Amino acid sequence: MFGNDWDELLGDELKKPYFKELMSWLDQEYAEHTVYPPREFLFQALKLTSYADTKVVILGQDPYHGPGQAHGLSFSVLPGIKIPPSLRNIYKEMSSDLGVPVPHSGTLTPWAEQGVLLLNNVLTVRAGQAGSHHGRGWETFTTAVIEVLNRRAEPMVFILWGAPAQKKGAIVDKERHEVITSAHPSPLAARRGFFGSRPFSRANDFLSRHGQTPIKWESL
Repeated sequence: MFGNDWDELLGDELKKPYFKELMSWLDQEYAEHTVYPPREFLFQALKLTSYADTKVVILGQDPYHGPGQAHGLSFSVLPGIKIPPSLRNIYKEMSSDLGVPVPHSGTLTPWAEQGVLLLNNVLTVRAGQAGSHHGRGWETFTTAVIEVLNRRAEPMVFILWGAPAQKKGAIVDKERHEVITSAHPSPLAARRGFFGSRPFSRANDFLSRHGQTPIKWESL
């Protein structure tokens, strides 16, 4: 399903009744409604960032629900799509934190390819209906992904923006892993602690201290 080490690590999860029910329900949703992301991008985060390669986890909520935006990576949009407000604020903070230009592309695939797992809490949404696929089983699946990562001996960074992400990441062992929290980058919350939180340099400092190659955040 994923084409990498996640296949074995999540194999038991994929066999559980709740997951089979979720997949069956999704078949119907995709058949009867416009659902984002397109089916081929459903597990893009796990396909692009293997378990072994994961260095940083950035947790989002659910996919963008506008046309042509979502492609399976949290906060990321497809090439050529206008950069959404939360991602604009992420870029502003990155520019301030690292002293780099604000990127022109909203596609975060280069982060994923360097080991940044861009995971949403819920992986699908109906067009124009934010939160419409909550409570269907995705939350259980993505918690299982976090649990697998948390058990890994090699330390990594979890970036948790906003209360929902922080609640989701409560299971992370802060003795082994670095957990960076702040307000959410959305326009409603960014000025309450997101701006100035310097998550990008802090993540790279942690990776460097633990003998890992830092992320080239500006390579977009």
